[in-house]
Amino acid sequence: MKSASWALGLAAVGAQISYPLTTAGARDGVSIAVVVLLAGACAVHAAATRGPRWAAGLLATTAGGGLLVEVIGTATGLPFGTYTYATGRLGPVLAGVPLLIGLAWTAGAYPAWCAAERVASGHRLPRILLAAVGLAGWDLYLDPQMVTDGRWTWAPGFAGLPGLPEIPLSNYLGWALTAVVMACVLHLLPGQPCRHTDALPVTLYLWAWLGSWLAHAVFLDLRVSAVYGLVAMGVLGIPVLCSLRRAAPATSASGGIGLARWARAAFCGRTVTRPPVSSGGLAVAHCGTVAHRLSTGPDDHGDLR
Repeated sequence: MKSASWALGLAAVGAQISYPLTTAGARDGVSIAVVVLLAGACAVHAAATRGPRWAAGLLATTAGGGLLVEVIGTATGLPFGTYTYATGRLGPVLAGVPLLIGLAWTAGAYPAWCAAERVASGHRLPRILLAAVGLAGWDLYLDPQMVTDGRWTWAPGFAGLPGLPEIPLSNYLGWALTAVVMACVLHLLPGQPCRHTDALPVTLYLWAWLGSWLAHAVFLDLRVSAVYGLVAMGVLGIPVLCSLRRAAPATSASGGIGLARWARAAFCGRTVTRPPVSSGGLAVAHCGTVAHRLSTGPDDHGDLR
């Protein structure tokens, strides 16, 4: 199932790359494909790593909950503001809201949740807040792009962010509120796994953060939203990159120490019965004297660390 989730995720990335290269008429189909592929990758990955029950809860919370809040939003103007979806652009609709929009919430929420889980390391409040910021920050890319392409329109007369007057501030507040609620519900779902299973959703989050910045800044002529999205999603994205950077030297160092120990034993004329184990980078020697010297030698705690 993990292989299937990676295939779906990579296909979604490929579709996103093609988006700026397509004409206005073809972009609707590309948008639909991107959302379906991303949501599919998230659901399959969640089922593989957290179990089918957790994945069902994810879809109910994000796709079902997201669709519900959008239906309420278009009917009442709460919590986002007054807006309407274009007709016939994003597939089948329910109460004026394309069903695809629910899946878009899944596509944004799950990567943000997994990225926040990696950074927060099991701490509840930071994980919820970071996941909410990551999801709400994504809308600073999404809304300007979709409004520019005419997928939905906002009623005039509301205050907006500098450089983005066509989108009301209430929209971002509504996203933040909805994101916090979703993150709280996801926290209550049972079956949280080890973070090492989340390479795909974390990658998708980093791609959404940096790939969207590149697309907006260079290809879509949306430089204002490029800055807003880069900063907002970076609140979570930068700590994720830092955690990856810290993990890489630790892995390299353990392998390097093992290789150095094996080499010293070999070149000192000692007999080593097998080479370093590739998975951990650790040399195993059966000569007790060599093992003792390697474990206590002063160089072991010097430059190689």
